[in-house]
Amino acid sequence: MFISQKYLSRRTLLRGLGASLALPLLDSMVPAQTPLAKTVAAPRTRLTCIEMVHGAAGSTLDGSVKHYWSPEKTGRDFEFTQTLEPLAPYRDYLTIISDTDLNPASAHSAAEEGADHFRSSAVYLTAAHPKMTEGSDISAGTSIDQIYAQKFGQETPLPSLQLCIENVDATGACAYGYACVYADTISWASPNTPLPMTIDPRMAFERLFGDGGTPNDRLARRQLERSILDGVLEDVARLEKGLSPSDRRRLDAYLEDVREIERRIQKIEKYNAHGEERSLPAAPLGVPDSYEEHVKIMFDLQVLGFMTDITRVTSFKMSRDVSQRVFPESGVKAPFHSCSHHGEVPSRIADFAKINRYHVSLLPYFLEKLRTTPDGDGSLLDHSMILYGSPMGDGSVHNHKRVPMLLMGHASGQLKGNLHVRAKDGTPAANILLTMLRKMGVDQAEIGDSTGEIAI
Repeated sequence: MFISQKYLSRRTLLRGLGASLALPLLDSMVPAQTPLAKTVAAPRTRLTCIEMVHGAAGSTLDGSVKHYWSPEKTGRDFEFTQTLEPLAPYRDYLTIISDTDLNPASAHSAAEEGADHFRSSAVYLTAAHPKMTEGSDISAGTSIDQIYAQKFGQETPLPSLQLCIENVDATGACAYGYACVYADTISWASPNTPLPMTIDPRMAFERLFGDGGTPNDRLARRQLERSILDGVLEDVARLEKGLSPSDRRRLDAYLEDVREIERRIQKIEKYNAHGEERSLPAAPLGVPDSYEEHVKIMFDLQVLGFMTDITRVTSFKMSRDVSQRVFPESGVKAPFHSCSHHGEVPSRIADFAKINRYHVSLLPYFLEKLRTTPDGDGSLLDHSMILYGSPMGDGSVHNHKRVPMLLMGHASGQLKGNLHVRAKDGTPAANILLTMLRKMGVDQAEIGDSTGEIAI
């Protein structure tokens, strides 16, 4: 039997006017009788870092006793708490790390007191204490997403993608002597180079699938409600002639996913363009009023970026400090920031725990998309490491003790999941960041105030 070594390039693109669509991994891209490790199907760990602000109810004294966040048991027989229960179906992919401290986010001098909200996000992925300044001489640290992107993201069209749901969107000084940029991003390419985060799903979509067409070209296409797929149909037809039935099904499903996300964005833009009063009047046209809808679209875009290998690194800021957004789906009517200032009243801490649970309940949407997307010898979730947490502990007193942190995914076999680890008192949260980097193949000596790895 003759076995051909011909195969489709992993970087094959479907091109059209103002669009350039990368493809998902197809069987046709894998050379026959070649070891997996030497093919494009070899496991490549994707990294997603997700921040939620204001801490967690479980980091309070009352909340820790009631185990709002951290399970009582450690090891592999842990129970699911009220807040983390939505993640129960993904136990085998879940690693919970309790009781670490993010001390670099704390005030290091009397002049810095009270500015925790304007420092925290800059510390979340850097574990570096930001320089107190309102000018351009900003300084923090290089974030782990960018350390990873600089080593393993350079062979993809986008080394990394930064997304957010709310932003400060201001320049200069914000408050307490800190520049606004510290609170506006969690990604730092260097200690002096913060990266902007994209709030508009349309802009994120164009970053993934645009090929440099002019803004006028893209605007004309949107006004005609045309799809980016319209321009690549000939390429699709030509490509499918040489694909196996299973590859054609996978390609068709992928193109439908792209089109469905595009439809949702178009629907949002059309509704927001009608001139009716919006809940978020200052938001870009492509941003939905619904928080949940916005989060899910951003998750969908990250999945598309991973499955096509356009990028392997994303960071996602799901809120902004001092946000007063209300989340009625949580069953709590109080605004987010106000609710985090519970004054140690048990009933108000319980309300804050409900908001924490609501935010966590959105993660399974992302996890399921990753779990059901094939990727080489497993799924995207098998080949992903996802960090979810907050740089604050008890938001009521603005401390950074017992910060809520968890990891999801198997990281290409580096994480087994189904594990709860309770760190010793005083363990830096930077140890989690260092452990993540080393498990993803980055030979990092230290990061921030790290003292070593955590046994996960």
